[in-house]
Amino acid sequence: MRIESDGSSAKKVKIASLCFMGLSHLLYLKQYLKGAVFAALEVLFIAFLPVTFKKVFELITLGEPQPDIPIKQRNNSMFMLIDGILVLAIVAVFVAVYVISVRSAKKSYEEYCRTKRFISQKASIEELGNKAFPLTGLLPCVIMLLVFVVVPLVFSVCVAFTNYSAPNNIPPKNTVDWVGFKNFAELLGGGSTWSVGFLRIVVWTLIWALASTFTCYFGGLLVAVYLNDSGVKFSSVFRFIFILPYAVPAVITMILWKYLLNGTFGIVNRTLAAVGLLNMDNPIPWLGDATLAKVMCIVINLWAGFGYFMMLSMGTMTSISKDLFEAAEIDGANKKQVLHHITLPLVLYQTMPLVIMSFTHNINNFGIIFFLTGGAPTVADSTTTMAGGTDILITWIYKLTMTLQKYNYASVIAVLIFIVLAPFAIQQFRNTKAYKEGEV
Repeated sequence: MRIESDGSSAKKVKIASLCFMGLSHLLYLKQYLKGAVFAALEVLFIAFLPVTFKKVFELITLGEPQPDIPIKQRNNSMFMLIDGILVLAIVAVFVAVYVISVRSAKKSYEEYCRTKRFISQKASIEELGNKAFPLTGLLPCVIMLLVFVVVPLVFSVCVAFTNYSAPNNIPPKNTVDWVGFKNFAELLGGGSTWSVGFLRIVVWTLIWALASTFTCYFGGLLVAVYLNDSGVKFSSVFRFIFILPYAVPAVITMILWKYLLNGTFGIVNRTLAAVGLLNMDNPIPWLGDATLAKVMCIVINLWAGFGYFMMLSMGTMTSISKDLFEAAEIDGANKKQVLHHITLPLVLYQTMPLVIMSFTHNINNFGIIFFLTGGAPTVADSTTTMAGGTDILITWIYKLTMTLQKYNYASVIAVLIFIVLAPFAIQQFRNTKAYKEGEV
């Protein structure tokens, strides 16, 4: 079919490309190979439409109860949810390819209007090969990204809007239903045991993240300032000693501290008793009292984590130009003034982004809490929520999923954590040189 080279056939080309993928390439642009590839993709998509509609319908309904069928043969709502999300991901990819085909037709027609001739078959094949090579190389990464990142994330978010929880809504014995924002309302609103426990854990998680971040940072900074003083002897030995707690795996050190601080047979209490500072009939409940256990979590985290910020601060200090210190000395500044006006501002400027990322890390710092206290001791709402006095959100999620099987509540908490932490991560990425300059 004929098209004009003055641009008047643009609407015709666009309509044909919208009606069927690759149709404009076949009818008007004489790019038969490219058009055949696009058309084959749509034919394949249409052939699987019945399966697509079935999976989307199952995603909407999540199955119907089947009490008369053996449990192993019943519909599994979670499988339906995953399959539905996968199908929607495939549909999204198809829509993206469809948009690419329309834009390709538009671009090819504009090129025809410019040159007044069609692209030869050989040039078309070479162009398709050149463009297909990077797409083929990226295809495995895109597939893995969809299957192992996007789909699980969407699945986790979707679970927050269902009643997927024990004992009545665990497939395949029973089906799962969509409940909208009911789970969010139960955790965020009202005076129920769940909402009270959630509020308590959120407050402690924020306190924990702030305290653990700033104690480690300023503790490491102060030690770095002191060791950086040329008057300190054996500073390299002290640096080696102070970095050891950070270098040793946290699992080992936290379990060790758990036994050291045990109220009954822990070495700390027994040592205090041996020197006459403690009566073992009335031991100090280092990890048995909720408030004291929280304090010890922060202290032990300081012991384990300040070495990282010490090395980070010392590395930043060595990059400061010596001319600044010499100029300050000539102007008569003492050590305190140099520290206050030169060292600290430059170190803070260089390391503050890492402090922000450390804060987001500590919100999800599972290992310290889990291996040191396990969330203990129990508090008023622990019987219902399984959340102990030192549990933070991430350790509570672990208990909700592994013990209580309250997957819906765990998913709600995960979504809320993402909403809080995502802005920090995005802001940090926007501040990177690679993002600002558009290259690595």
